[in-house]
Amino acid sequence: MIYAAAISSTKISTVKILNECKGHPMSAELLARYRQALPSFLNPYYAEPIQIERGDGSYVYDVDDNRYLDFFGGVLTTMIGHNNSEVREAIQAQAGKVMHTSSLYLSEPMIALAEKIAALSGIPDARVFLTPSGTEANDAALLFATSYRKSNQILAMRNSYHGRSHSTQAITSHASWSSTSNSGLKVTFVQGPYKLRSPFASLDDDAYTSACVDDLSQLLMMTSTGDVAAMIAEPIQGVGGFATPPDGFFGAMKKELDNRNILFISDEVQTGWGRTGDHFWGYQAHGIVPDMLTFAKGVGNGVTLAGVVARADIMDTIDVLNFSTFGGNPLSSAGGLATINYVLDNDLQTNAKVMGDRFRAGLDQLAADTPWIAEARGKGLMQAFETVAPDGLEPAPQYAGEMLEAAKAQKLLVGKGGLYGNVVRMAPMLNVTADEIDEGLDALRDAAASIA
Repeated sequence: MIYAAAISSTKISTVKILNECKGHPMSAELLARYRQALPSFLNPYYAEPIQIERGDGSYVYDVDDNRYLDFFGGVLTTMIGHNNSEVREAIQAQAGKVMHTSSLYLSEPMIALAEKIAALSGIPDARVFLTPSGTEANDAALLFATSYRKSNQILAMRNSYHGRSHSTQAITSHASWSSTSNSGLKVTFVQGPYKLRSPFASLDDDAYTSACVDDLSQLLMMTSTGDVAAMIAEPIQGVGGFATPPDGFFGAMKKELDNRNILFISDEVQTGWGRTGDHFWGYQAHGIVPDMLTFAKGVGNGVTLAGVVARADIMDTIDVLNFSTFGGNPLSSAGGLATINYVLDNDLQTNAKVMGDRFRAGLDQLAADTPWIAEARGKGLMQAFETVAPDGLEPAPQYAGEMLEAAKAQKLLVGKGGLYGNVVRMAPMLNVTADEIDEGLDALRDAAASIA
């Protein structure tokens, strides 16, 4: 092969790679190239990584034509099924016209997408700034908030994750995902949705919410200079292991913020587009409208697409030319518009609610039957369970790792997360069927039973 000499001349042992990746020989070579060309902080899932060749609906196929039920969607990004014909045809049609112009020119797909998202956002007098990724969307939201409020003080939630840029790392409260502590922002972390390990875990939902609001009030009095720019929060924490607050939690917090004119940013990168089933946006479970929201992941069904929605007075605080080279790219915009229309036309939010309830019932039973699962949690088609030492609460990431491998052996793809890497995360397609949910539950039960 053309790469053989290059691989053999590196520090990577090709024999070791071949032993590690015992499937298709091309996968072994690809893993060697992966390890040589990409940084060491990247590492593929599984002891024998999968080379995904193609996808169809809720399923993907590797190079050996093994079929896997995909309950992770490339980290909640393929949202309405692999190779969705309406999205594919919209992208192909746009590719036959022009693939890139930038937002410095008029573009019908970009403008139509922005109009659609602004109308769906619930934010009054909304403006939409499109970016290629959720990290850049959250970064832009911080720029707007700190400029509007003329303050570098930000509130974020404990156990949160908001991206990999310099500024979004500053508002990430997750040691295993924090690359640097250097920042120009002054960040204070607030008690948030992760109730299982909170100091207030013993309280009921209403008391828990009140305790967290009291903590927020005290932090503002003790750690701020009074002109905090914004609080950013995920309605359900993604990387944090789908930690889910009581309904109304952020509504109670926003009252405290409003008393001080502090903006609220809802990070809807993982919760948007009906995934929670109960609502189109995660923030709607809390009886509020945010000042800004950010979105990404599923909106393009695999195409890179993200953005910020904010009131015009907030976004217009930037009075110099500021644009994103790939934000609003016509190819991505066409795919995003087709994805949103598919979600709305097929009422996939309702499907997320019905199939999510079906899935959760099975997960609750699995948790009850398994001594090393502390709880199942989540909403709609955003579900997880946390692994612990049997019949205790000590984090046991080894069980999550074993479940990842055991589920793969059952031809089911799931993800991991959580502060301790001990949470199994699952996000089926929004158009998943009852048969597919049941197939996934059967695979999870068999996987759990195989673990000693």
